[in-house]
Amino acid sequence: MHDLTIAIPVYNEAENIRFAVEKIEKEVNAPHIIKIIYDMETDTTLPIAYELQKTYESLELVKNFYGRGVLGAIKTGLESSQTEFVVVTMADLSDPPEVINEMLKIAKEQNADIVCASRYMKGGKQIGGPFFKGIMSRFAGLTLHYFAKVPTHDATNSFKLYRTSFLKEQKIESTGGFELGIELIAKAHLQGKKICETPTTWTDRVAGKSNFKLKAWLPKYLKWYFAAFKRREIHE
Repeated sequence: MHDLTIAIPVYNEAENIRFAVEKIEKEVNAPHIIKIIYDMETDTTLPIAYELQKTYESLELVKNFYGRGVLGAIKTGLESSQTEFVVVTMADLSDPPEVINEMLKIAKEQNADIVCASRYMKGGKQIGGPFFKGIMSRFAGLTLHYFAKVPTHDATNSFKLYRTSFLKEQKIESTGGFELGIELIAKAHLQGKKICETPTTWTDRVAGKSNFKLKAWLPKYLKWYFAAFKRREIHE
């Protein structure tokens, strides 16, 4: 019986997907389903993914319900989950799969709705990546934690585990990019849901191209950044 879905949005990840799936299968202890969410049939990920399905029965391919784009792919992964928990991770393995074991353990033991993998708490680390993006992410995470009292140091990280019942209660309003992660944190915080975290080490990708678009997505992040402060205003 599977109680965990691992959702991996992909876009031409031929260089990464084999190693990602093999490493997840090796290091994630809990029974799980891996869902690879792709945009189009010409994606270079697919031939290798079809080959991997012959070895790994838990591997599923799901076409993006929303057409194209990382936001739609993540939403598809979350919405198609039929297990108790779902975690979002990337095919480039910038997120270490072994951390998923601790995320799931925390979710079960503490009855958490979201467990964040945190780069900015004690024991966490970020290796590489664009300098300005890293500074902005750290600033957002730490100010939300210390001033808005959000129970994680790393609200913007997409590497999060969600309780599926929590997701079913939410109406996703994000319109672009990876802002979905901070939207769900802000909403969970405002609703008084249980948010936990565990340290992780994020490592910049070594193969393929990142689809992060800071300039285009920053205003969308700021919307949810400021929304998270409303809970403090209510209680003051």
